[in-house]
Amino acid sequence: MTIARRHLGAAEPVFAPLIKRIGPCRLKTEPAREPFEALLRAVAHQQLHARAAEAILGRFIALYQGGGFPKPEQILLTDVMALKGCGWSENKIAAIHDLCRKALDGIVPTRRAAMRLDDEALIERLTTVRGIGRWTVEMLLIFNLGRPDILPVDDFGVQEGYRILHGLETRPKPKALAQLGLPWSPFRSTAAWYLWRAADEGKKIPYKAS
Repeated sequence: MTIARRHLGAAEPVFAPLIKRIGPCRLKTEPAREPFEALLRAVAHQQLHARAAEAILGRFIALYQGGGFPKPEQILLTDVMALKGCGWSENKIAAIHDLCRKALDGIVPTRRAAMRLDDEALIERLTTVRGIGRWTVEMLLIFNLGRPDILPVDDFGVQEGYRILHGLETRPKPKALAQLGLPWSPFRSTAAWYLWRAADEGKKIPYKAS
């Protein structure tokens, strides 16, 4: 990460004092988790508080024997009423079923297969799954697959961190932020992590909407 910090400090001088305050990047990944599981967990967390989502996931996993995360074929054979009993909505059940079918078809790759695909190829494939957008796939790329050069320009925290770091009145638009972040490559995931920290630091600073 030392090389990444030096690169970011040189490419974007305002990063340097932030990096000095925050210290080394502590971006943690979950390398043992398969993309299928990571995406299903992401569906659970959509539009829900983390505690509520984890409660649903706990009841859901408890439906299956063996102690591990359920397989796509097991989920497709599960009665819909049992899934609803865990707290899943009809829309999320439809998304989960689509995810399962695409996992069985190979559209959602195993972790091993995903390692052979580049970032955009994975984004293109995984956003065909119902309920899965680009941001969700970008989170998977950063936190599950450990890809080093992902900048989630639609992320509020990343936009807000940039605004605070540069003392702007408004957040940059996604397209503009993508261009602004080009010099941060090939360490844009690290840049995103520091922008999230900048947003955390600036939560008490008044924000003017555009």
